[in-house]
Amino acid sequence: MKHTLLVVALLVCVAVVTDGAFAQNKRTGTAAATELLIPVGARGLAMGGSTIATSVGLDAIHWNPAGLGRMQSSAEGMFSSMNYIADIGVSYGAVGASFGEFGVLALSIKSLDFGEIPLTTEDDPENTSGRFFSPTFVTVGLSYSRAITDAIAFGGTIKIISEQITNVSATGFAIDLGVQYNRVAGIGGLSLGVAVKNVGPQMKFDGSGLYRNATSADGRRPQQRYRSEAAEAELPSLIEIGLSYGGMTAENLSYSVNGSFMNNNLYLDQYNLGGEVGYSFQEFKVFGRAGIGLVPQAEEKEHIFGATFGAGFQYQASGIDITIDYAYRQVEFFDANNVFAIKFGF
Repeated sequence: MKHTLLVVALLVCVAVVTDGAFAQNKRTGTAAATELLIPVGARGLAMGGSTIATSVGLDAIHWNPAGLGRMQSSAEGMFSSMNYIADIGVSYGAVGASFGEFGVLALSIKSLDFGEIPLTTEDDPENTSGRFFSPTFVTVGLSYSRAITDAIAFGGTIKIISEQITNVSATGFAIDLGVQYNRVAGIGGLSLGVAVKNVGPQMKFDGSGLYRNATSADGRRPQQRYRSEAAEAELPSLIEIGLSYGGMTAENLSYSVNGSFMNNNLYLDQYNLGGEVGYSFQEFKVFGRAGIGLVPQAEEKEHIFGATFGAGFQYQASGIDITIDYAYRQVEFFDANNVFAIKFGF
């Protein structure tokens, strides 16, 4: 009973802090640092992003940092690579370690690779000079999580955001907070997850690239330089609530069914559904996964992401666990997303 009251109190706190910040609207395309929304890892994406209540270890940092406190090894290392839309590559790496009763600490980094883009200017709109540039988008996160009981875990992440495009750049920070609660209402296998993500101050670009030459209209003054003032933009803050139910149907066969609701302050409400089936034999486990993200209020072709599928393989040996995951997501207008992830536990 006391665990239920604690979770209710946490939910009330979340509601108070975020009151008014997550009103439904359609200011699509006005957010800063939208790379914060790009998923990492393969397991959660393969289930449509519905794993907010069940993600554990380094996999949980993006979805719900509370799950980091349920890391099953003393230390973990993880790397994932994703081919995103428009030939953008997304690389992600994280390391974490458990410090006993203190909790779990983890460091993560996500970077985007845009490739080389032709540099066009007012004087050279066709790029006859043959010059190129490549934006640099990097997010570094420091996470902490702790399982305060065998049923409840909480956690948070502080993220430093850096964006640079030729001679302009923007920096900012954001905070994620989350809680997971297992055996909700005393029901074995039923889990609840809540997370508030990407909460932070507005960002704006600055730098020498915002300076322009100005000439007096009457011709009596020499050419001068002036600086354009870039507008500030909000971070894509969101709140997610998810439920999961899972268990064993046989000695070696496991399953889970997940669902979550996402309210984004700069987009439409989204509902995520997914599931996983696992089979274990000796030191090996294999998994099959599927999911989908639904945006009922989106206009036709406004939500470009479709169904997701994936598989996983885990090898447990003395002193080390090796997990390899793959996810596939259907995409309109672009090539499908493919994600590969590998994780080591010690």
